[in-house]
Amino acid sequence: MIKAKKSLGQNFLIDRNILEKIVNTTTVTDKTILEVGPGTGNLTSFILKNNPKKMFVIEKDDNLANSLNQTFKDQITIINDDILNIDENSLFNEKVTVFGNLPYNISTEILSKWIINSKDIFWFDHLILMFQKEVADRIIAKFNTSTYGRLSILSNWKLNVEKICDIKPESFSPRPKIDSSLLFFTLKKNFYKIKDPKNLEKITRVFFNHRRKMLKKPFNQLFNGNQKVLDEFKIDLNLRPQNLDFDTYYQLTMAFENLGS
Repeated sequence: MIKAKKSLGQNFLIDRNILEKIVNTTTVTDKTILEVGPGTGNLTSFILKNNPKKMFVIEKDDNLANSLNQTFKDQITIINDDILNIDENSLFNEKVTVFGNLPYNISTEILSKWIINSKDIFWFDHLILMFQKEVADRIIAKFNTSTYGRLSILSNWKLNVEKICDIKPESFSPRPKIDSSLLFFTLKKNFYKIKDPKNLEKITRVFFNHRRKMLKKPFNQLFNGNQKVLDEFKIDLNLRPQNLDFDTYYQLTMAFENLGS
């Protein structure tokens, strides 16, 4: 029997109803599927029942990778590596649908990597991902709310995000101490053409480092009080960072890039 490793953030999903709900979130038949963190293969089995064209799994744990190989043999292609080390853009020559019960200790790092590294042509079409509920709430948060912040803005830049359901600890083995949420991401047809995603990260970091303060200090730090930018976006410097909507942050990032060009 394989035991979950706390160091890798492993909690194996065992609830058949939830497993079925995950697979039914999107079309699997005749699609190329990537599963991240398959663990003991519970979700893998449900996906395979729906006859994907090809299925890849990425599993860092050597013992689990060997076990998956013995169980599924040539039904899946196993990549025994750390997801953070993989360049998905060069790995796939067609769009893939991604399922993932992501290790909670690196879940935001994985999502950020996929968004930032995606060029205008994405390597995936849908993401069906599980997060710690508190993290999921930050991803789907809207402006003017207490959970709205850097992760919300980055996640909604190129993707539409929908919560499918919350999942209780008893659906896992071992049981985590927190609730989880399943999110469904689809590609936006149009998004702001920011030249360097690191600039979006910088803009949101500077603003949300002063979350409880008014906008004047971070704005001056980034734009040196540029009145033209203020007038163009009609920004009230008496507001706080969570009061600016998604579009304003994307537009401010592009304005910041234009100042430097």
